[in-house]
Amino acid sequence: MAVITPVSATISGTSPGGIAASAGGDLITNTKGNAVARVTNGGGASINVTLGVTGTPTREEGQGFPAIPLQPQVVPVPAGQARYIQLYPAFNNGSAQVPLTYSAVTSVAVEALQP
Repeated sequence: MAVITPVSATISGTSPGGIAASAGGDLITNTKGNAVARVTNGGGASINVTLGVTGTPTREEGQGFPAIPLQPQVVPVPAGQARYIQLYPAFNNGSAQVPLTYSAVTSVAVEALQP
């Protein structure tokens, strides 16, 4: 399991920081609460990426919506494609990290961006 720190774009350009997805999952640091994960599936079959939840987090009430308990979110990534995934702070664990797990990791890379 890797802890991935998001990279931010600069005027002179920033190199992507992708790493191979870990079989046990990865943690993406989300201290500012607006990180984005990019998962690239270079394999021949679709995979699922799951954003985990720690404990029983609840999305706060606001903007006319009631507070609701959060469930793990599953994002399919088709073979040969990539997906950007918004990491909302409600998914943070106690260390301001969002856990990601993968249904397969062969030819799968993950990186994190900080707008």
